[in-house]
Amino acid sequence: MLKVSAILLGAGESKRMGADKLSLPWGEKTVLKQCLEVLLRSSVKEVVLVLSDQTKWMEGPFRGGRVKVTMNPRYREGMSTSIRRGIQAIDPDTQGILIALGDQPLLKTRTINALIRAFGQSKGSIVLPSYRGKRGHPVLFDRCHEKELLSLRGDVGGKSIVERHAGNVFEVRTESKAVVMDIDTWKDYEKEFRMRK
Repeated sequence: MLKVSAILLGAGESKRMGADKLSLPWGEKTVLKQCLEVLLRSSVKEVVLVLSDQTKWMEGPFRGGRVKVTMNPRYREGMSTSIRRGIQAIDPDTQGILIALGDQPLLKTRTINALIRAFGQSKGSIVLPSYRGKRGHPVLFDRCHEKELLSLRGDVGGKSIVERHAGNVFEVRTESKAVVMDIDTWKDYEKEFRMRK
């Protein structure tokens, strides 16, 4: 059975927002809790939730043992540090590593499952969604890219790895605009909250 671990990045500083965007209300939940629940409804084996000491997180424990919470004390050094913390916590038998952002609350579970299906069919060692020709998130990496992910430094994600292995990238085309939307500003938050309704 295919095993995919999701790493949910929830340790950012929200510099452009000027507030903890992941703890903003999203219905009766928070933005981050919504992102977590979308992942838990998918066919990922587990979700590794990476937090900082600044993240307001009052949830858990979770039934079924599918959520691992790990703290990133070096979050101020950038996104790469959270990716490393997440990889260090994933199941050793995992075949795929899904890097998910904590500020994409409109993301759909079916999109995540479509990525996992494509990965399971060996479409590429890197599988990502696209919307009208624009690539988005989350991105699913084969375990063979683990060393490259661990070698990332600074406030970067896996874009350089995607570019380096262009021939092994498979795009899952989706009609969901959510894959190219995240929350960086109050305007983004207000727009996405309206779309939710």
